[in-house]
Amino acid sequence: MGRSQESFNKRENEKKRQKKKKDKLQKKEERKASPDKGSFDDMIAYVDEFGNITDTPPDPKDKKKVKKEDIEIAVPRQAPPNPEDLIRKGKVAFFNSSKGYGFIRDKDTQESIFVHVNGLTEEIQEGDNVTFETEKGPKGLNAINVKRV
Repeated sequence: MGRSQESFNKRENEKKRQKKKKDKLQKKEERKASPDKGSFDDMIAYVDEFGNITDTPPDPKDKKKVKKEDIEIAVPRQAPPNPEDLIRKGKVAFFNSSKGYGFIRDKDTQESIFVHVNGLTEEIQEGDNVTFETEKGPKGLNAINVKRV
C-alpha cells in the first residue's frame, strides 16, 4: 500500500493559506458593505506658523502679507573673508626634512595639520613657531604659505 504524498506540514500550510485567503476576502466584503469611515476631509492636516501639525485650518484673519521681493530662494552671498583671518599660528610638532613633510600643531584648536615642503616659503625645523594658511587636501587640511615667526 502506498503512503499519501502529503505530509502533515504540507496540509497545515495549505489550511493556513486557505484561512488567510478567506479572512482577506471577508475583510474586503466588510469594507464594501460599511459606509466610508474616513473621508478625505478627515485626512487633511494643517501646519501652523510654528511648524506644528494640527487638524484645524488656520484662521484667515491671522494671515500675513509677504512681498515677493522679501522671499530669498538662494543663500545670500557672503562677503569675501578678510585675508588676516585666514592666517593661523602654530608650532611645528614634527618635520622630516629628508622626506619633506611634517605636522604643525595649531595654537587655537590644537589640531595637527599636515605640511609638505612644497607649502613652505622658508625652511622650518621642529619647535619653530610659524604662521600658515590651510587648504583642503585629499586626506584633510594641508598647511600652505608656511613662514617662521
